Amino acid sequence: MKITVLAGGLSHEREVSLSSGSLIAGALVRRGHEVCLVDLYTGKAIDGTAPVFTRDPIAPYLVSRAVPDLTALKASTGNGERRMAENIPALCREADGVFVALHGDVGENGQLQAYLDMACIPYTGSGYAGSLLAMDKDLTKQLLTRAGVPTAPWVFCDLTHCTPEAAVSRIETELGYPVVVKPCSGGSSVGVSMADTREELTAAIEKCAVYETALLAERRIAGRELTVSYLGGEVLPAVEIIPLTGFYDYENKYQAGKTTEICPAPLTNAETAALEEATRKGFEALRLRGYARFDFILDESGTPWCLEANTLPGMTPTSLLPQAAAAVGISYDELCERMVMMAVQKKK
Repeated sequence: MKITVLAGGLSHEREVSLSSGSLIAGALVRRGHEVCLVDLYTGKAIDGTAPVFTRDPIAPYLVSRAVPDLTALKASTGNGERRMAENIPALCREADGVFVALHGDVGENGQLQAYLDMACIPYTGSGYAGSLLAMDKDLTKQLLTRAGVPTAPWVFCDLTHCTPEAAVSRIETELGYPVVVKPCSGGSSVGVSMADTREELTAAIEKCAVYETALLAERRIAGRELTVSYLGGEVLPAVEIIPLTGFYDYENKYQAGKTTEICPAPLTNAETAALEEATRKGFEALRLRGYARFDFILDESGTPWCLEANTLPGMTPTSLLPQAAAAVGISYDELCERMVMMAVQKKK
């Protein structure tokens, strides 16, 4: 098959996406497919050349420690706020299927999926509705609560309608401490902070506002951090995440050796069953399809508190869905091909 892999984009997670995209493209080439790897924002290959369909090996892209500077990217390309380069539609139409290897922004909020649906182009992952619902953490938590999936108490604040001082007061009143503050529609822990005091909460809101005016604060639940992947109707083994220092932030997620990950996670039968039930309920409540990954905190009573859903899980060397798939005998290359085949076969 001819497969277009969309990566990059105008997102603070673009480097993570470029890494995922390069590895996915390389895997699909090894499986015998003709692949075009292209940056959604620039319309170019990762090395800046014109994108082409190829069967040649594709080198991996490594994520740097720093979050990308989007202002510098816009200035260097002259593309401004345009989210999709002009040549992208043609590259998608030329393919038998599109592998969406994007993270954040239009890649995950449903806008790209809606376009591909209108163009009748098959693509990997969830549709536009599920993508939107899972991208907005406030909507996610509302739907999880209605579905009976435990999720930490939270407060949603939009800084375009309230001052940071008002947000601090509301969070203190409704949640208290400790809390976690995060952009409402962000990912990869970009802009996420922990707060135990008013001073830390004020700083956390200021940090969050750099990335998004809509923010979510939630009560911090103590426990083990776990992630559970769902693939084609099957719940894969849970992965336990243990950062060597701090919490599971951007650097700990994407720099090798920063985190210990155990798969399958050591769990009792009851804990495994609770995580599986919460994952299945969440997948259905958010109207997802194909595959996704759900992040949890498992407290000492064995209750899994769902943090969020990821419709386009990372596919980097340190990513969690590939680890979970490997635990049940699915190689990285087979996993990538399976994702494409689910999309193409569903369209037929």
